[in-house]
Amino acid sequence: MAWFLVEIRYVQEKLDAVRPKHREFLGKLAAEGVVAVAGPLGDNTGGITLYQAEDEAALREIIDTDPYFLEGVVAERSIREFKPLIGAWVP
Repeated sequence: MAWFLVEIRYVQEKLDAVRPKHREFLGKLAAEGVVAVAGPLGDNTGGITLYQAEDEAALREIIDTDPYFLEGVVAERSIREFKPLIGAWVP
């Protein structure tokens, strides 16, 4: 399994209508252990999520079903593999 940091920038006009579905989506993934942490940036221009997946292809299959992606809230998206080494959450 690998960790991935996904950052998105929002299309503001669509954000409020889709946010409840997006949060439900992430909540289910968190319960499954796929999402470690997620949330909006302080200025509400976008958000960051830390995912665990087999590889980037598997991650894309997951995040391409996010209501934000499906309903056009994602203006930009970056995906970077992350290798946590130190911290309270690192096994």
